[in-house]
Amino acid sequence: MAREFSRTDRVAQQIHKEVASLLQNEYKHRVGNLPFITLSDVEVSRDLAHAKIFITFYNSDEKETKAQMKQLGENTGFLRSLLAKRLRMRAVPHLHFFEDKSITEGMRISNLVSETIARDKERSNNDDEQE
Repeated sequence: MAREFSRTDRVAQQIHKEVASLLQNEYKHRVGNLPFITLSDVEVSRDLAHAKIFITFYNSDEKETKAQMKQLGENTGFLRSLLAKRLRMRAVPHLHFFEDKSITEGMRISNLVSETIARDKERSNNDDEQE
């Protein structure tokens, strides 16, 4: 009987849960004011040595986002040590943080589509009035 989830998927799911909790509770107290952030995905390598953590920042400009990413990079060891206390694993993966722009890009594209539809309706209404 085949397993429903591979071990890497289960570990990624657990890391996602724990790092989200750490960012919300422990990390916030260490660094102070944080913008609204969300963990969008975690990918773990097959050998469980590395974890890519994708983060989305809301209501922050590009300069602030870069500063937050730099700060996360500097505090990776702190987060990894707290993660080691929560996970029951022999070796905790090295954490690598990446900014995930897919949600903000999706919102931007959705707005563009909505604007285009509104312009098309306006044009069709103007064409109907001219006839």
